[in-house]
Amino acid sequence: MNIKNIIVAASLLAAAGAAMAEAPYPPETPFQSTQTRADVKAELQRAQANHEIASRNEYPIIHQAPSQLSRQDVANQAQQAKTSAQNLYTGA
Repeated sequence: MNIKNIIVAASLLAAAGAAMAEAPYPPETPFQSTQTRADVKAELQRAQANHEIASRNEYPIIHQAPSQLSRQDVANQAQQAKTSAQNLYTGA
């Protein structure tokens, strides 16, 4: 009886897999453009001129916040933090 149930279950799984594989998803529908290549290029140039879209070489500029500390001050703070962490770790 067990073998019969296993065969039935396997055949149902195979049938379900075959049923799902019949149609591609998403359905393949050919794309037909209504604009010419020149129209698309002109629209892109207009959008770039109006700053609606970035051009290829424009990346967001991230300005660093101004600091009143010197390089030595930052190095001293880093050393103090390191010493402090070591003291916590060693229990001193």
